[in-house]
Amino acid sequence: MITRSKLAEQLREYQLRSKHDWASASFFLSTSNLASSRVDVAVFVIWELLILAVFVFSAVSLYFRHLRLAIFLLCITTLLLLTMKITKQIRLARKKQRRMLLPLSM
Repeated sequence: MITRSKLAEQLREYQLRSKHDWASASFFLSTSNLASSRVDVAVFVIWELLILAVFVFSAVSLYFRHLRLAIFLLCITTLLLLTMKITKQIRLARKKQRRMLLPLSM
């Protein structure tokens, strides 16, 4: 007899078998703990490169003794990091919600 728990177990096994983990060259934010698509990884790598570039520009401005510019760039870097973390949490919540909407027969 097929029960709901057996169907749920089969669905979990199917998801584990079909799960694709794409490695991320992630420095600021690791995306390896979730099954990410290539698009997700590419978006986060672009975010990280942008953050790294702004961070390097702030260090260069400090070297040339432009303190206001350095502080401004560090604030932008912090805002970008926060935005990236919030974006990741929103994407995870959407993925979890989509998974919950799938029927167990799939």
